[in-house]
Amino acid sequence: MASTTFNGPVRSQNGFQSVTISSTTGAVTVNGTFGASTSVTDLTTTNLVFTDQNHPSTAAINATAVATAAQVITGYITSTSASPTTITLPTGTLLGAALGATRGTVMDLYVDNTAGASTVTIAVATNGILSSAAADTPGSFGDLTIAAGATGLARFTIMFSSATAYVFTRTA
Repeated sequence: MASTTFNGPVRSQNGFQSVTISSTTGAVTVNGTFGASTSVTDLTTTNLVFTDQNHPSTAAINATAVATAAQVITGYITSTSASPTTITLPTGTLLGAALGATRGTVMDLYVDNTAGASTVTIAVATNGILSSAAADTPGSFGDLTIAAGATGLARFTIMFSSATAYVFTRTA
């Protein structure tokens, strides 16, 4: 197939896919999908997966609970609790499976407690560990408590060291 160069925007209502087709079997392999939940994967060089930050869906956790992998992979959790709330992340195995994670997969998780009336604390589960930056600097990278009200926003980065284990750091 010939390549095409466009001058101007290219639009699609259903996204785009980058594919390769096996010359022997004709099997189609999707290398990247670009759309509302954009991911770009290049397994031959970096094993990194980048996700967009539009968060078309969010998850609400308003009481102490273990977050499901589905809630975490929305990338945006809200809490409006009047009581102190602890949100424990899923195990590395569950979260890795939900993301299709490999070593090098990275995702950001935002926790929004601006409408809450008490603190939210994040805890990691089995196969989730705090990064060395978090352990060395608990007052910033390791601050797992999100205040209520106007300053109650936090961004965390989850980096996978394998398909079933992640490292967790507060990044904002």
